[in-house]
Amino acid sequence: MRKKTILLVDDEEEIAEVLNRAAASVFPEVTFVHVNSFTQAVTYLNGLNGMGPNLILLDLDLKSDLSGFDFLDRIRQHPQGRLIPTIMLTSNRTEATAQEAYARGANAFTPKPFTYAEWKLYVRQIRDFWFQTATIPWLYFDPSDQLS
Repeated sequence: MRKKTILLVDDEEEIAEVLNRAAASVFPEVTFVHVNSFTQAVTYLNGLNGMGPNLILLDLDLKSDLSGFDFLDRIRQHPQGRLIPTIMLTSNRTEATAQEAYARGANAFTPKPFTYAEWKLYVRQIRDFWFQTATIPWLYFDPSDQLS
């Protein structure tokens, strides 16, 4: 069985740590690749030569000039990137923000859990839906096809 990869775009190191801890117990066949910013996310995807991530968890507020929405816009313009299911993971739970996320091409809009138990449930739900119920294509990235 192939190892699954989730790209986590979030400026909070603690989120990556808790996701990795939770995954170790409920979804050990996944690897989280953590980047802190829009720029790092673009650099990561542009540097791929082969299989890309199966899923993206994308924070809305990246605490920089470019937000998660900016990255979502960029990834949805890429021939392979637009096929990666992208989940907005945010503390901002307003209806207007959710509508904007879906309008820009997010596949889901979810609030960040608060407790470790909630994070474990969140990771289990990602596994159950995105990797056991849904079919996600394996995407090959060619370095000549860069995100602009």
